Amino acid sequence: MNEIQQLKARVEEIKTQKMESGDELLMALHTAQELFNNSIPIKAAEVISEVLKVKMNRVYELATFYSMYSTRPRGKHLIRFCESLPCHVVGGREVTEALKKILGVKVGETTKDGLFTLETSSCLGLCGVGPVMMIDGEAYGNLTPDRVKEIIDSYRGEK
Repeated sequence: MNEIQQLKARVEEIKTQKMESGDELLMALHTAQELFNNSIPIKAAEVISEVLKVKMNRVYELATFYSMYSTRPRGKHLIRFCESLPCHVVGGREVTEALKKILGVKVGETTKDGLFTLETSSCLGLCGVGPVMMIDGEAYGNLTPDRVKEIIDSYRGEK
């Protein structure tokens, strides 16, 4: 079964669950993103639209509004670096520069090997342990350029 067929089956299953209005669409978007390497391609959005009987513009609206979703391909691991003032004043700029250098990408780009996508967040809610980044939802605080390198290397070796 290919990804599109898997998505259709899973969205059909989501549709049968009793959810609040709109929740099934969000669940379907999460499902698509899981199946398609951290992104929601147009074919996946079309399947979601068809199965849930939701207009395509509504699917696209949610897929592009929330930062947790992406309609463009992302790397296997999504890195979000906090760019809030509390993180900035405790060394955030140096850590951001180290991340870009270690990964060889700018913010918003994916590494050539497809392993990492680097994004920023206005706040990750962990100001007490800044500078902070999250990789696939796992938070890392009190970052230094050296610690960032160790963390990235652990993901390259798959922890």
